Amino acid sequence: MKKFVNDPANFVPEFMTGVLAANAGLLDGNLEFQMVKRKDRPSPNHVSIVQGSGSGHEPAHICAVGPGMLSAACQGPVFAAPPVDACYETIKAVATDAGVLVLVNNYQGDRMAWDMACEMAEAEGIKLKQFIINDDVAVQDSTWTVGRRGVAGNFFVMKACGAAAEAGADLDTVYAVAEKVNNNVRTMGVGLTSCIPPAKGDAIFDIGDDEMEVGVGIHGEPGRSREKIRAADSITQTLFDAVQSDLPYNSGDRVALMINGLGGTPPAELYVVYAKAAQLAADAGLVIARNYVGEYCTALDMVGCSLTMLKLDAELEGLLAAPAECAVRVF
Repeated sequence: MKKFVNDPANFVPEFMTGVLAANAGLLDGNLEFQMVKRKDRPSPNHVSIVQGSGSGHEPAHICAVGPGMLSAACQGPVFAAPPVDACYETIKAVATDAGVLVLVNNYQGDRMAWDMACEMAEAEGIKLKQFIINDDVAVQDSTWTVGRRGVAGNFFVMKACGAAAEAGADLDTVYAVAEKVNNNVRTMGVGLTSCIPPAKGDAIFDIGDDEMEVGVGIHGEPGRSREKIRAADSITQTLFDAVQSDLPYNSGDRVALMINGLGGTPPAELYVVYAKAAQLAADAGLVIARNYVGEYCTALDMVGCSLTMLKLDAELEGLLAAPAECAVRVF
């Protein structure tokens, strides 16, 4: 393993210390609970948006905290859910009478932790709603989920809900925005390599040099099939077809198109994938109103990518265009 790591046991608090140091004017932190929050939150006039999951997916989730995005987020160990007390303290840190929207990616560990934290918070009289994100079309159930996984489409939920909350929308309205995005966003990924968690020190799964995992999960979970690697355009066609047919997206639809890197893919290769995806969208009569190419939800150092499409209406297009600021400028 060749990584910029000191003690693997301290990897998460150390990188969080770096995030806080780089964004001292924007973020406050509590390393006891591996949590960051906006300096200007809570606000009595604004709904707070919180999220949290395992580390290793950066820039999700703590790097997505800031104006127009999340109000606070907490991290668990690499590829493991945050503890219940961290989730609970994250909710409390930004709770006001305006309410808290808790966004949860559909993984069993995350759901159990946030379910318990929400019950504790509600017992104290905190007003909140919880929403489950499940945009991955690859498989119905996976290693760590019942139902579809929550992956890179999570970005669009965070961004749209954050913009709505920033504009002063109430809790029911912000929840409805989350529901609309989740109902209209789909994702499919492919992994060309495995990834190496610092505490493990070697690959999390085995894959041949000439193989790819089609529909891979962001923790290395198996997807739809293990296949021989193909040319980029052929791989992109597979991803696009799986996403486009699932909703489905129809000719004339305005969409946001995202090519998300899984941590080890150079930007140039992501743009090769985007070029083909944009052509396929045009061939299908889709209008790409907004595009995103970069790393939004990763799997440590995995070589691979995912393709996400969100069907837009005037409301969602406006929310995605609203100003936002957070630790990672790609947002």
